[in-house]
Amino acid sequence: MSVDRLHIDYSRIEKAIVYINNNFRDQPSLEEISTAVNMTPFHFQRLFSAWAGVSPKKFLQYVSLRYAKYLLHRNATLMDTSNEMGVSSPSRLHDLFVNIEGMTPGEFKNGGACLTINYSFRESPFGNIIIASTYKGVCYIHFQNNESIGLRDLKACFPKAVYHQTEDNYQKDALLIFQKNWSQIDQIKLHLRGTRFQIKVWESLLKIPTGGLSTYGDIAKKIGNPKAARAVGTAIGSNPIAFLIPCHRVIQSTGKLGDYMWGADKKMAIIGWEAAKTNKEVPKSIDS
Repeated sequence: MSVDRLHIDYSRIEKAIVYINNNFRDQPSLEEISTAVNMTPFHFQRLFSAWAGVSPKKFLQYVSLRYAKYLLHRNATLMDTSNEMGVSSPSRLHDLFVNIEGMTPGEFKNGGACLTINYSFRESPFGNIIIASTYKGVCYIHFQNNESIGLRDLKACFPKAVYHQTEDNYQKDALLIFQKNWSQIDQIKLHLRGTRFQIKVWESLLKIPTGGLSTYGDIAKKIGNPKAARAVGTAIGSNPIAFLIPCHRVIQSTGKLGDYMWGADKKMAIIGWEAAKTNKEVPKSIDS
């Protein structure tokens, strides 16, 4: 299924995702969810399954906080549990293909002076995005339905750069992450504006396998600064590359999803979509 088709479906079922997010503790039935979004159960089941690749019932299991609590069960860390479940076995896209290069101190301090930035507006399975790139790689991906606001926010990050609305090969390679076949990717290259600490955190996020989750504390430990969980959270909140740098895979140690720059419902949708793609069953017996 094309990304365009996925995007159209996502915009139509977004209300269903919000309903699931607000009512997952009650494990609503197919009829209850479809009624909430004014669709027949048959039509809703078919539309939702086409978008997520699984039924609404299975998707509800994947995005339930009980899934997160299971991964955090007792003394096992999220990463240990996800590895034991085999979640790391699907494509390790981030480990294999992503290369990060930080901007020079001059580029960082001068707001992108002397940089030429290409940008374009595209569609994804989770709504419209704005994607931008420099001569070294992708520097920006944000979910944004309003193109004027999207361009304004991009220019606020690089106020002195020169802008061209055009899609280049860096952008095309990066957009393949929304597809199942990544054989066309030679290497996704990122050109990031951030402090050394932020880039270190973002590099750590790339090591979380598709379908897996981690916590702010786990990330802090992995970068060698176990007491910096709060600073890690701030760095994650400053992530300029939506989805590709998977800040959506980091949740609170309590099992709650936590904040997300583009909203908790979108975070839940992405986690569920990725979990569905790994074809991993959520255990039926989970302590709440």
